[in-house]
Amino acid sequence: MRRHLFALILATASVPAMAQNGQAGSGVEPSTIANSQVRPIAFASRANDDGVLVILMRDANLPQSALGNSAEASVKAAISAAKFEGKDGSKLVLRGIGRHARIDLVGVGKDGDAADRMRRAGGRVAQDLRDEAHPISIVGAANSDEANAVALGYSLGQYRFDRYKTVGKSTPSTQSTTIVVSDTKGAEAAWKSRGSALADGVTLTRDLSTEPANVIYPDSFVARVREAFAGVPGVKIEVLDEAAMRRLGMGSLAGVGQGSRRPPRLMLVEYRGGNGAPVALVGKGITFDSGGISIKPNSGMWEMKSDMAGAASTMGAVLSLAKSRANVNVMAVAALAENMPGGNAQRPGDVVRTYSGKTIEIMNTDAEGRLVLADANEYVIANHKPAALVNIATLTGAVGNALGGDYAGLFSRDPALAAQITAAGKATGEEVWQLPLNPNHTKTMKSDIADIKNSADGGRPGASLGAAFIGFFVDEATPWAHLDIAGVNWADSSDDVTPKGASGWGVRILDEFVRNWKR
Repeated sequence: MRRHLFALILATASVPAMAQNGQAGSGVEPSTIANSQVRPIAFASRANDDGVLVILMRDANLPQSALGNSAEASVKAAISAAKFEGKDGSKLVLRGIGRHARIDLVGVGKDGDAADRMRRAGGRVAQDLRDEAHPISIVGAANSDEANAVALGYSLGQYRFDRYKTVGKSTPSTQSTTIVVSDTKGAEAAWKSRGSALADGVTLTRDLSTEPANVIYPDSFVARVREAFAGVPGVKIEVLDEAAMRRLGMGSLAGVGQGSRRPPRLMLVEYRGGNGAPVALVGKGITFDSGGISIKPNSGMWEMKSDMAGAASTMGAVLSLAKSRANVNVMAVAALAENMPGGNAQRPGDVVRTYSGKTIEIMNTDAEGRLVLADANEYVIANHKPAALVNIATLTGAVGNALGGDYAGLFSRDPALAAQITAAGKATGEEVWQLPLNPNHTKTMKSDIADIKNSADGGRPGASLGAAFIGFFVDEATPWAHLDIAGVNWADSSDDVTPKGASGWGVRILDEFVRNWKR
């Protein structure tokens, strides 16, 4: 109660860090422009007579009324000649038929979940036609649900981040993409009520994760998120600054940020659209991770600008839920710090105290994500009494070694909660694989002088040890799960719905999970 009374809520937009701390950085923004506009999505009952026509094919047979009679004969002849069967992932490009600049036959197959196949096809179309100047029509969606899946995939696939490009930059076309479906009004209503909000949430997360660390740091993360939520009803924002953290005894989160001139923040965005206690989504928000005193090698360190992807995904998920007026109560929490090896940085061997009074012996300053989550979890549980708590973090390289880029690691003490998250992953294409939690993992991190160490000698099994540490700061009565997304948050090459770069992983699975969550 004492700590709650001292909590500081910042009601106004944060001032830049360099105004608080002198000259932190050059003071010159690398860009003053936004990313290029993307193509708007529309729904119609018939395709354009010209431009690019995309036909989604389940087999070798053209969808009914996809083409006029003369063009249809030519396309059927091309299908026969190419022996095109419409298999999922296949494509046949035709030119010189009728008034269309090109006709793309895109295979979606017949087997498996139709929404998933349509979503992935939409993403492939967006990336294949990225530089196309003409308007685009997509036919072959059987109903409004399939049309919305195509629209979502297309939105995700056409994402671009080009605000820092200046030399030889071309302006992409903003001609519309029209998805043809008989139930136009139903498709439009579904898209406006949910699909477009979900796309906005993924875009926010990708933008935050892609921005360089001289642009997105704890204070500017807060400002960017405030801007994204401006005018969205049912939303309350709470921010703790460094002074509040110190008064509240949050030494674990404050300690990670003490080596940087950009001070830490704890940001909580609550959306209330339902009844009961909120589901809390608590994300790691390390806006840059040098490793601190336990400094990382240079190779690949640039990617540590996205070590806040977990926090970004919680914000994207709640933005989606709030914009779509979901009938839920949910809270996104970002534990924000920059982990730098400054003169005031914490050292291996230091002991820090968390919000609840538990103590941690710092063995490795590069095991910092779990430290910021410890304080964030304790603060949220004590002051907001969540119905369930899900952590999401780019926590360990070990999870990528174990699962590659196909799955995020799932850890939970609650079988029902784990099952619901797994189901949400299957429904959205953001799949998880449950990994073990064992009492021995916590014993491995027992400290001789404090309650727990933040890292163990040898570090194996790394992902499970990290999860066990986080779980040490969540009481057994709170349904809890942890998602380690270090293997899936960044795409080294494009997949169906994700262009190369920040994936925005977590927004779709968390959105789906919260909508369907049951105690």
